[in-house]
Amino acid sequence: QVQLVESGGGLVQAGGSLRLSCAASGIIFRLVTMGWYRQAPGKQRELVAQVTRSGSTNYADSVKDRFTISRDNAKNTVYLQMNSLKPEDTAVYYCNANLLSGGYWGQGTQVTVSS
Repeated sequence: QVQLVESGGGLVQAGGSLRLSCAASGIIFRLVTMGWYRQAPGKQRELVAQVTRSGSTNYADSVKDRFTISRDNAKNTVYLQMNSLKPEDTAVYYCNANLLSGGYWGQGTQVTVSS
C-alpha cells in the first residue's frame, strides 16, 4: 500500500531553517507529482509547493524565494528546504502523492516557528 513518512519538523526561531523529508513507498515514485501542504490551527490545508515527475515546481506566493522543493527519485524521497522561516509558517506539514487513483497523505510533521 502507499506509505508516505515525513520527518524533519521541529521548533525553530524566526529566520531559521528546517528541511523536511518525505519517504514514499508503494508507488512508482518517479512518475508521481509530489507536494507539500500545510495546515495551521483553525485554517484550511493549503498547498505549499509541488514538484512534477519532470521536475517542474510551483510554490505558494507566501513561500516563494524562501522554500525549495526537490525530489530524489533514487531514494523515493521528496524534500522541502525552508529558509527564513516566519512565525506564520507554523503549521503541520503534510506530504502528498498525487496519483491517478487519488491523493495520498502522510501523517504530518509539526513545524513551529517562534518569534
